[in-house]
Amino acid sequence: MSEEARWAAGGVVSAPPGPVRIVIVDDHSIVRQGLRSLLEREQDLEVVGEASTAAEAVAVVGRTRPAVVLLDLKLSSGEDTEGLALCERLTGEHEGLGVLVLTTFLDEKLVVDAVHRGARGYVVKDVDTTELVRAIRAVARKESAFDSRSAAAMVHSMNNRSTAPELTERELGVLRLMATGSSNRHVGGQLYISETTVKFHVRNIMRKLDVSTRAEAVYEASKRGLI
Repeated sequence: MSEEARWAAGGVVSAPPGPVRIVIVDDHSIVRQGLRSLLEREQDLEVVGEASTAAEAVAVVGRTRPAVVLLDLKLSSGEDTEGLALCERLTGEHEGLGVLVLTTFLDEKLVVDAVHRGARGYVVKDVDTTELVRAIRAVARKESAFDSRSAAAMVHSMNNRSTAPELTERELGVLRLMATGSSNRHVGGQLYISETTVKFHVRNIMRKLDVSTRAEAVYEASKRGLI
């Protein structure tokens, strides 16, 4: 039966899927040009826009409505976290948009932060073309995509979280006040407990986090996502 006949009979005719629309966000023009050249060799991929800054990216994505954004984390402002903030904004403003981080930075915390901010995948720039194309296609299908090293970083982070020490609600309250630089006396006043009790909780916190100073406790707790 022809498509016209199926339509006349009340059937649904699905249009053939078009190419995956991609926007490249990177502050180096030569990188963008190289990526465009590589990706446009694939019949099912189409680069519809480029941006070098967060502001440009917001405008280009809004105008071109891509399926996937290839995003470097370090943009022209020089801040390593600018790309993370942009990832969160883009995924928050455009439902269904797939962000694939493509960066030189391989850091466990960055991988986890990128995922928490909406990225569907994370690959480093020395990945081979075949793997990059595979990752783009996966993200376009709303699947996750990580290269082997990024995946290992994710697993390591998950394992660390699974063995993270359990702090009581009171200990967490003390820890949050410690993070503001509060003295034991001030912590006690805020939580309506004695200074001696605060010292007891501080000792327990440092023991559970396996650290020897208050500053180390705050740093370790922040790194583990406890505060």
